[in-house]
Amino acid sequence: MSLISVESVSKGFPLPDGKGEFTVLSDVSLSVVAGEVVALLGRSGSGKSTLLRIMAGLIRPSQGRVLSHGQPLRGSTGSVAMVFQSFALLPWLTVQQNVELGLAARHLPRSERRERALRAIDIVGLDGFENAYPRELSGGMKQRVGFARAFVLEPEVLFMDEPFSALDVLTAENLRGEIDDLWNVGSFPSRSILIVTHNIEEAVFLADRVVILGANPGRIRGELSINLRRPHDRHHPRFKAVVDHIYRVMTHPDIPVTGALEFPPEASEIHPPAAAPSVRTSVSPFSRPLPHVRVGGISGLLELMQDQGDGLRDIPLLAERLQLEVDDLLPLLDAAVLLGFAAVADGEVRLTPIGRDFATTTILRSRSCSAGRPSPASR
Repeated sequence: MSLISVESVSKGFPLPDGKGEFTVLSDVSLSVVAGEVVALLGRSGSGKSTLLRIMAGLIRPSQGRVLSHGQPLRGSTGSVAMVFQSFALLPWLTVQQNVELGLAARHLPRSERRERALRAIDIVGLDGFENAYPRELSGGMKQRVGFARAFVLEPEVLFMDEPFSALDVLTAENLRGEIDDLWNVGSFPSRSILIVTHNIEEAVFLADRVVILGANPGRIRGELSINLRRPHDRHHPRFKAVVDHIYRVMTHPDIPVTGALEFPPEASEIHPPAAAPSVRTSVSPFSRPLPHVRVGGISGLLELMQDQGDGLRDIPLLAERLQLEVDDLLPLLDAAVLLGFAAVADGEVRLTPIGRDFATTTILRSRSCSAGRPSPASR
């Protein structure tokens, strides 16, 4: 039996001035069972955080139901705890007092609260900072307090809403690795984890199962089982194959999401299976709106790709080079494709001739062309 699940959940919010309803989630069904780490992955507008809050009982769905151990959930549940993107610490309380907040709400004796809080603080590596105030802590330490505050409740399922996105790259990597270590050695204080993330590599590194959501409205496109031995080695060809496959799926909304990628034991280099051919109708390229991105961002992306040549075609490598997550990189790629500057296929992006021309043009030529005059180079 699942620990927490949703069945045919939809969620809408009223638009201003009574102009109807904006649908965030549509007909979503998802279960989390004991002993697994599940990652929710999707673009902005896919309703990941909304779904997380519905499953935690913090907001009610417009349709469908939430179940805890098979029983309808009404209101918040004590079987889950949440770690937020923002640290959400009370600045007038010490580390220990912040960690004890949830236990105080349960009216536990002071001695038990203290014992459990100190144990959680030790787990997250903040031993010795019990009496420090949030203003005295770094960003990484504040998020550790957030984890300790969730750990101390000993939830069945720990919900994490982009818990590393507010941290610098090195701090996030360190904390992410420590969380994975705790899970792998069996010391994690919850039976399951459900994490919302924009970071594809983070999802593959932490999760046993990745659920991919479509956007506008949010819906489950499919899920992918990560059939890799723990801890997941980022440098293993199988890890890279999974990451490449997810990038390919997320840059092509019409590609079906497979349930698992099977890897023969003797294989040293794995490529995901080809997607089944899809039937398309002819659609005007002008029927899709241009994503909300800056012209300078598109130009910078094209110039970097032109400078790097064929060495930067792979989309995961491009994301790593630019230090961009899905929500930042994919809109730039979408805009470049819509404008005819680039083409995306099989997890790789290539500049078109017009894209290379745009990336290498000079300011003088751009100004001359925009004024309707030929540039000196073209005369």
